[in-house]
Amino acid sequence: MEEPDGASRSTSEPPSRSVSREKADSTSTSGRVEWLLVVALLAVPMAVVPGGDDAPTLVSLWGFVTLGGDGGGVGGYPVWAYFLDQPRPFATLPPSIRAWPLALGFHLLAAGSATSGVALGREDRRVTGGLLVLAAAATLWVAAGLGVRFGVGATAGWFAVLPASAVATLAVAVAAYGRDLRRVAVR
Repeated sequence: MEEPDGASRSTSEPPSRSVSREKADSTSTSGRVEWLLVVALLAVPMAVVPGGDDAPTLVSLWGFVTLGGDGGGVGGYPVWAYFLDQPRPFATLPPSIRAWPLALGFHLLAAGSATSGVALGREDRRVTGGLLVLAAAATLWVAAGLGVRFGVGATAGWFAVLPASAVATLAVAVAAYGRDLRRVAVR
């Protein structure tokens, strides 16, 4: 069936349903609050590793931050230096450490997607939400790997490391993009 503006519409779909579906798809971009939440996730540490002398280490997407180390100050070690200083090839590193660049990439892609929604009005919220779910999975993998290395045994250490970023990222994905992610699962 031909519409007045030259667009065609399926004859099996009533006009009201066609218009409402177009409105729902055309106005779905991230708002400023959602954008701020996604960008703020870039600052949330992937894991909090308890250290000796009550000096925890924050493992962020960008590197390590040790609180209250030698001399009581704050020390840092960027992630790119960690990977460049490694004497071993990347492929021989533990799988949880190899997931670190994936976590960073998924977070940056989600932030870019939300930014395009706010700045340009062009975004597929399902993509942003899906990237956040993938980012949560990758950061959880890194945190679980750190837990095994810093804990005693294969499972006891999991509870010694707090996966802050995975929990925060999944919470933002469900709270801000849950409706859009449900639409993917229902289709």
